[in-house]
Amino acid sequence: MEVIKTDIEGVVIIEPRIFKDARGYFFESFSQREFDEKVGHIEFCQDNESMSSYGVMRGLHFQRPPFTQSKLVRCVKGAVLDVAVDIRKGSPTYGKHVAVELTEDNHRQFFIPKGFAHGFAVLSETAVFQYKCDNFYHPEADGGISILDESLGIDWRIPTDKAILSEKDTKHALLKDFDSPFTF
Repeated sequence: MEVIKTDIEGVVIIEPRIFKDARGYFFESFSQREFDEKVGHIEFCQDNESMSSYGVMRGLHFQRPPFTQSKLVRCVKGAVLDVAVDIRKGSPTYGKHVAVELTEDNHRQFFIPKGFAHGFAVLSETAVFQYKCDNFYHPEADGGISILDESLGIDWRIPTDKAILSEKDTKHALLKDFDSPFTF
């Protein structure tokens, strides 16, 4: 696997080695040994999968301490724009984001460490999205910032009139009104 650094320390894009022939393709989607060597030691304990249609936007989510989560995400069907926003108080990149297109064809994965809000927008007719987490889901620790916060400067590539959000995701605070539980 190749690890591609981004403009924010710790947030990386992972490109697997893909072996193709007349039968199709094969790649190792996760190796604990290689992840430890090239990214860092993270013990994942929960895998999740969602299916969404075009225009669905999920996020920007995180879990509050002590239940913080790092995530390793990928799109196994379709295409999504995946985004990590730095919400660590005192960070030189606070409020900045990294966006990457994850598709069933590019097989890229995106690693989002603790201290970041995460979200994605579905760019294809449907998308199946998978992610590994290093902490279990704790609904009482759910947090978020508004996925539609224009101050973040994210081009979601979805027209506003086509965006589909959950009721919960329409109620998150803007970054300027947000008191982050994370420090740098």
